[in-house]
This record gives sequence, structure tokens and C-alpha cells, in this order.
Amino acid sequence: MRTLKGPGIFLAQFVGPEPPFDRLETLADWAAGLGYVGLQLPTGVGGLFDVERGAESQAYCDDVKGMLADKGLAITELSTHLQGQLVAVHPAYDELFDGFAPPQVRGRPAERQAWATAQLKAAAKASRRLGLSAHATFSGALAWPYVYPWPQRPAGLIEEAFAELARRWRPILDAFDEAGVDACYEIHPGEDLHDGATFERFLDAVGGHPRASILYDPSHFVLQQLDYLAFIDRYHNRIRAFHVKDAEFRPTGRAGVYGGYLGWVDRPGRFRSLGDGQVDFGAIFSKLAAYDYPGWAVLEWECALKHPEDGAREGAPFIRDHIIRVTERAFDDFAGAGTDAAANRRLLGLGDA
Repeated sequence: MRTLKGPGIFLAQFVGPEPPFDRLETLADWAAGLGYVGLQLPTGVGGLFDVERGAESQAYCDDVKGMLADKGLAITELSTHLQGQLVAVHPAYDELFDGFAPPQVRGRPAERQAWATAQLKAAAKASRRLGLSAHATFSGALAWPYVYPWPQRPAGLIEEAFAELARRWRPILDAFDEAGVDACYEIHPGEDLHDGATFERFLDAVGGHPRASILYDPSHFVLQQLDYLAFIDRYHNRIRAFHVKDAEFRPTGRAGVYGGYLGWVDRPGRFRSLGDGQVDFGAIFSKLAAYDYPGWAVLEWECALKHPEDGAREGAPFIRDHIIRVTERAFDDFAGAGTDAAANRRLLGLGDA
């Protein structure tokens, strides 16, 4: 078994126009001061790491790694959540998702998709230059408008959506395979990969691709009322990244899983700062340790109530206190009597035969 690495923090929710949140170097100082030892870096428009430059320049990657190492920090993963979303966009969301893309491809869905695909392939190369083994992303969605089966879905609609999703992702997954990096899809509502069943469908469509992996975030399962512990039991061999994010679900006589179009504060299901929600992190960290999870525990802070800086400050000790330093020997080794094959046979009543 391996001890989880951490605490890490995903910086996407903290980037802003004011110091120290406006530059990677000062953000790194801030995160290190809070006790974090790993940073998950957002990329793309407004991101903290240039994947195109990173794909081509070992010197750039070494400079970023070195600057962070001097502060006692490592890169946990690069993130292309926004670019991954743009690999597959249903036309109903074209205008809303255009903001994730650079101005020159907005309003041009085919060009936007090509840009996103190039970004993902560049992220694979940059991850390899950085010495990373996992990458965080979204799958995008073609079928999400049809998530509820009313009106009745025509036969073959979902199958075709996943076949097309696989056609778009397979070359990207091959690029990650060439780089030796796992592409970890955050299982998330709004994506075609939003639960175990949809991940399985996608995995089948890409022929069980070895790099098609999971970014595990229990908060999204709480909001769907999915068993987030059983999910680990079922898919642990594909979990290669982990967002530590809390949530709560308190249905009322007015609204439930679908949320009633309410704002986040008033929704029955809402994200919370670590320790303020309902997620059993003790059980999660135990399962991941038992299944020999190889990666980082990374805070993704989102909360409808608490200030982000307070959430970040509380997050580092929360994760650190939940990481299980795995044992190197069995707890009852002190009572061991060594191995004696003849004695074992006698105890079984087998004599010397």
C-alpha cells in the first residue's frame, strides 16, 4: 500500500485580479503558507500554465517546476477541465461555453473543438515534460439535454452520442498513452460522463482504453444520491485523481435532486467547505489507502456559504489529518511465531505425509 500524497489544492477557484491571486508565483507563496505541498494548475484561457508552450519547451517546464520546488511545492496535475468541455458541446450550450475558448474561435463550433483537441494533446506532452502521471479534465457532453427520458428518446440516440464522443476522444487518449499519462475525467453532472454507468458506456466505446481514467470527486455523487463509497469499490482500478470536496443533500417538500432552478444557497444539494457537509472522508481515505491509490488528495474548494480564503485555510489541515500513513507491517506481527512448515502440518492434523 502507498500513502496518499497531499495536501494539494486546485487553484482554479482562487485565481483573480488582485495579489496574491493574480500570478502563479504569488499564489504558490500563498498556498505554501497555508500548508499545501501540491498545486493542481488550471490551463487554457486565463490559466496559470501554458500547455502549448509546455508541450514544446522543456526549459519552460523545468522553470515552473523549479520555481515551485523552491517553495516546497510540486505540481499534482495539470487541468484542462474547460478545454475538455469543449471537445463535445451540444448546440444548446454553444453560446454559454464560448467563454471557455479564445475569442478567435468563438461562434465557430468546429474550430473551437479543434482548438480544444489541440490543447488536450499539448497537455499530454506538457505533463510528460513535467514528470506527471495523471491529468484532470472533463469529457464534454452531447447527450446531456436528454438525461431525463421524457420525451421518449429515439432508439439509438444515446448510443450514437457516445460513439461520437469516443471518436473525438480516442485520438486524445492515444496522445496521453504515448505520453505515459492517465487522462482523468471528473465524473460530473453536465458531462456525458456523470456516473458509473456513463463511464462504463464510454469505456466500452473507446475499447477499454488504458488511459481512460477517473477523477474521483464525492461531492457530485452526494448531489446525485449515488453511493460514493461503493463507487470506489467498483472503479478503484481506474481512479487516478482525487478532488477532496464536501457537499450536502437535504431534500425538502419543495425541491430535490433537480434543484428547482434555485440558486446554490437554496438548493437541497449544495457544495460545502471541507467538514461542513455530509461526505464521510474518513471512509473515503481508508478505501483509497486500502486500494493502493497512487495519486494526490487535492482540495477543490466550492461552497455556497463560506469565504474561499477560509475554506482554503481550513482545507490543508483537514486533508493532512485524513491522509493515512499506511503501515509497513501487520498490527499483530508482535504475536507472530515465524513460519514452520512441519508445525503447520501438525496443527492441521496432517502428520508428516
